[in-house]
Amino acid sequence: MAVGPERNVSIVPIEGIRLAAVESQIRYANRLDLVLVEIAPDSATAGVFTQNAFCAAPVSIARQRLENSASRYFLINTGNANAGTGVEGELAALACCDAIAEIAQTSSQQVLPFSTGVIGEQLPYEKILVALPALYKALSVDAWQTAAQGILTTDTRPKLASASFTTNGSQANISGFAKGSGMIRPNMATMLAYVFTDANITKPLLENFLNVAVKNSFNRITVDGDTSTNDCCMLVATGKGSVVITDTDSQAALDFQAELNAVFEQLATDLIRDAEGANKFITIEVHEGASEQECLAVAYTVAESPLVKTAFFASDPNWGRILAAIGRAGLVDLDIESVTVALGDTLIASKGAVDAGYSESAGQAEMDKDEIRVRINLGRGKASERVWTSDLSSEYVRINADYRS
Repeated sequence: MAVGPERNVSIVPIEGIRLAAVESQIRYANRLDLVLVEIAPDSATAGVFTQNAFCAAPVSIARQRLENSASRYFLINTGNANAGTGVEGELAALACCDAIAEIAQTSSQQVLPFSTGVIGEQLPYEKILVALPALYKALSVDAWQTAAQGILTTDTRPKLASASFTTNGSQANISGFAKGSGMIRPNMATMLAYVFTDANITKPLLENFLNVAVKNSFNRITVDGDTSTNDCCMLVATGKGSVVITDTDSQAALDFQAELNAVFEQLATDLIRDAEGANKFITIEVHEGASEQECLAVAYTVAESPLVKTAFFASDPNWGRILAAIGRAGLVDLDIESVTVALGDTLIASKGAVDAGYSESAGQAEMDKDEIRVRINLGRGKASERVWTSDLSSEYVRINADYRS
């Protein structure tokens, strides 16, 4: 179950990008599980990857190739993470890259592999090799929906976002898709995300735009506090459109960053709405902190507390659990008399205790909502941060208990 209705997204194709998805039965039958993205020559590509020390073989390969070569193809499989697989896993990923490079008549160094799924099992790459000719033949400028479907694992629906805007009289387009429902706390990152634009942007500038967009989107979500071994966020600029950006301060750059941020935020919040077993979409806002770091420490401590999350699942206004999480977030010399906590517009705690105007019925009304906003004021400074999370349900436990079955 996901929170809220599925969005009907009209995707703007990006000139210079073709996509395809096929069934290769990596883990399941009758399921799209292999995706190919073709990128026009002379495009710029930037990426951020998981910081998990046990990163998967495709992460190591993609990271190295991104630094040394121009990217022409993304090859993405689901059902198997190819993580914790040693040298054999690396050789399997390289074999898949070599095969698609031969079919496409390009250098294998220009093929970046990506995987998601079960950790610790060898990649059945022979199945991928068999499927590659049909995958390449299926490449299309319009296959955004099938590509978004093909990268899903425990997700219940695809996540896509698109934007078109005019700057200095010229139009630019941004389109992308993402997946991720569990093992989510990007650091960076704990999902797969692929975003494309037809703007003409050099790689160094593209990396800057990507880092800014990621900071307040994919790096501000958490389902369970677990950072994956695998995942990434890639941003590609094909340069096929009329917008040219040569710095970060021009009006075109500012407009592009704003639109890119909006696309990234939409994809990131879509992941939380479709978190494993989610019944609630929860925004944790922390204001009046002494620094960004302490605001995030409080926000994540609340967002990842099993007691807080199960209270949200039960629609139980047990605000004491929120206070307890704030109190153990590690803030030095926290003055609890200065802290206030609100659910939506209902003030529930102030001056170290329940607020004098609080009523259980008002708290219950807020907790009964599918979308809940928690506002915490620390009274220590001017910094603010925001994190999105989900509740912790019995369905989350079932999904993860049955994940390998």
